[in-house]
Amino acid sequence: MDVAKVTPRRYGGKSADQRRAERRQQVVAAALDIWQEQGWAAVTMRGVCARAGLTDRYFYESFTDRDALLGTIWDQMRDETLEMLLAAITAVADQSPLAQLEAALHAIVHHIADEPARAQIIFGDHAGSAVLEQRRRDTVQMATDLMIGLAEPFLRSDADLRALRINVVLGIGGFVELMLAWRSGLVDATTDEIVGHLADVGAALADRFLRPGSAPRG
Repeated sequence: MDVAKVTPRRYGGKSADQRRAERRQQVVAAALDIWQEQGWAAVTMRGVCARAGLTDRYFYESFTDRDALLGTIWDQMRDETLEMLLAAITAVADQSPLAQLEAALHAIVHHIADEPARAQIIFGDHAGSAVLEQRRRDTVQMATDLMIGLAEPFLRSDADLRALRINVVLGIGGFVELMLAWRSGLVDATTDEIVGHLADVGAALADRFLRPGSAPRG
């Protein structure tokens, strides 16, 4: 058997899989740029290909349609945001749950203030996109599970877990709406003022569930 006939050809020292992965990343990067500049609705197959310098063929090489691309970008930004929150919480893991919550709020609110273009991927307006609305709902549930899991070691033995979940969903939903209002100018407050108000609300919502002595914010 002639090995040359069955070995994948390489161009510039790169395999076909490597080139395909690079083209996929070009598409994602171009779509992310357009989304940050103009919003998700401006992300179109032709616009992305033009920005990436690729033909339509290479878009469909990696994504079945625009929704698949939007979902991929959302998932990437969500994972990066959750990693940032976990890093902030881990840094104060030896402190009270409310101190951990405040650290997480400080990280995410300052991220939104410092990088508004990136923040709009998760905290922007997604009305009109079924795939992004579903991603938003799924992310709220994911964040709810995360916050409840982090709180479990500090809960009262008789804590009402159903009521806790309701309060956490309420808190996260309110947080997202506040970020939308703040970013659009409907709420006039500094970054640290926003963090302080959110921490106060979190403390009020959590008070009935935490063991005595575990509530101080540090």
